[in-house]
Amino acid sequence: MFPNNTIHGSVFGKADDAIEVIFYDSEPEFYQSVFLNPYSGAIIQVDDHLSGFFAFILKGHTRVWLPKTIGEQVVGASILIFIFIIISGFILWIPKKRKNLKQRLKFDWKSTTRWKRKNFDLHTVVGFYICSLALVLAFTGSVMSYNWLKYVVYISTGGDKVPAFIIPENTSGLANNDADVLPIDQLIVKLRKESPEAENFELHYPKTDSSSVYVEVSNSNDLFYDSDFRFFDQNTLEEIETPAIFGKYVDAKVPDKILRMNYDIHIGAIGGIVGKIIAFIISLLTASLPVTGALLWYGRHYKKSKTTTV
Repeated sequence: MFPNNTIHGSVFGKADDAIEVIFYDSEPEFYQSVFLNPYSGAIIQVDDHLSGFFAFILKGHTRVWLPKTIGEQVVGASILIFIFIIISGFILWIPKKRKNLKQRLKFDWKSTTRWKRKNFDLHTVVGFYICSLALVLAFTGSVMSYNWLKYVVYISTGGDKVPAFIIPENTSGLANNDADVLPIDQLIVKLRKESPEAENFELHYPKTDSSSVYVEVSNSNDLFYDSDFRFFDQNTLEEIETPAIFGKYVDAKVPDKILRMNYDIHIGAIGGIVGKIIAFIISLLTASLPVTGALLWYGRHYKKSKTTTV
């Protein structure tokens, strides 16, 4: 259907589920999925992942609608600044006197409470209760933005593998593509027998004759961290081990799991639908802090300016 674009992979679900063929190119950017009838091969649906409301929001979230190379750097630097603001804000929140602690922990509004006091409480009280989770969301975002930070996190937790995604080479040499039925055609059948409880299998076709076949076995719905990343020789379908953290989940050590969980923690999926709702609420409340903070700054600045003028 897209002869000029690259097939990134194919997703095979249950026997009666539509087969999703994913087309992806980075330059020029192209990302679409074609859903096929598993029996007839007829096209059921075509999805463009780069258009629509959520695609627009994702571009804003990851690169503020700027060109990718520029926008991702802007977002990454902004997150680091935000982490500093969260930590420094918490330090400023700590009351100098213990007797003032209670008023920093709850809203104590009366009918006579002025809006400036309410705004101050919205900034300090809300900020205190969400700062830890906001810091988690920001930090996990930074780990995705900077490879050096990913490496630091992994090494500091005792990791001894490669904190990256590596597709190993074939062990039997170059692929032999002259056979009428290629070994890769039997791979999904083989994996379905080995992992009957898996949600789906995402098969990635080798980019070269020397690289192995890569299959991502999804073991949980809407979760990334516990997937099995498996690699097979193109000629023999012999399984090949990887030196990276992305291999079989059962072989993952604690440092591997921490890094693999990073994305699921960032979007709240680690806690299921409840976790996603919590992440959504925390994000909304966090977005209110710059507004209430700006009003605090404006009130103090305006008051000083007015006093100076008088």
